[in-house]
Amino acid sequence: MPTHRLAVRNFLGGPSLTPADLTMVFLMREDDDSAQRPMPTFTVREVPDAVAAMDDLGVRSVKIFAGSRVRDTRASQGVSPTGLMARAIRAVKKARPGIAVMTETCVCSHNDSGECWLADTRGMADLDETAEVMAAQAVMQAEAGADIVSPAAMIPGSVRAVREALDTGGNKDVAIMPHLIFESSLYEGYRATMSAAPRSGTRAFQISPRQPEQAVHTAREMVDEGADMILTEPALHTVDTLMHLKDKIPVPVMPFSVSGEYLRLTDLASDGSRDMRGLVEAYTVLKRAGADRIITYGALEIARALRAS
Repeated sequence: MPTHRLAVRNFLGGPSLTPADLTMVFLMREDDDSAQRPMPTFTVREVPDAVAAMDDLGVRSVKIFAGSRVRDTRASQGVSPTGLMARAIRAVKKARPGIAVMTETCVCSHNDSGECWLADTRGMADLDETAEVMAAQAVMQAEAGADIVSPAAMIPGSVRAVREALDTGGNKDVAIMPHLIFESSLYEGYRATMSAAPRSGTRAFQISPRQPEQAVHTAREMVDEGADMILTEPALHTVDTLMHLKDKIPVPVMPFSVSGEYLRLTDLASDGSRDMRGLVEAYTVLKRAGADRIITYGALEIARALRAS
């Protein structure tokens, strides 16, 4: 095989990673919260500048995670129209109305136990009430301006409950992207940052990485319940599942590069910046495998690096 000049290799190299392939993750904190955390966070006040910067670089979507300062056994603050999630959604849409806003729809960051489910009087998971609260969250998020809501508890029937609540509330045009989650140690940075570590130490409904066939089955059920797209996580641990799903379900598949991937595949410089080359290589693999979009904490930094290259 001949050795070509670099210009020829680039010409034949196929499609490359672009900023439009990426969705930026916003982990939200309150304006007066100055605690140090493993992952980068944003206040509502900081959202407009961050959104303008990413939009100017070609990143056209965000995924917002926001918890409640006051938590209880019913995750009641998660449905508040004046809560941190609602304020963050509105801030993005006010800054750049054309940006697609995705949310997380779950009780873990509003529940005083940190679990993704609400407990009944016996301390067992009350799946019906959990799905009902998630559906109410989704309606609140849609009314605040969210374009895509994301049931993340992996509870059977929760996607259907969200779809029915959205439709009944006049939000038929809001899309649903449930999380398809494999058990992993790579979520710890997120859990510490958002104070969302489950009291039990486990996420009961997540999929064992030894059972990829269960992931395909679960994704099909989610689509049957009304999912418009599927989020897979951790991104690099689910490449094989991504490729299978592209052949087996009729909706887009979007891997989520989780906190552990961001922290472990980037080198931290003395000035606090991170070298994105490892993530660019990893996301090129995801795009090659068929990812429709890649959701990442590093979207803004990667877009800057792509522009400079």
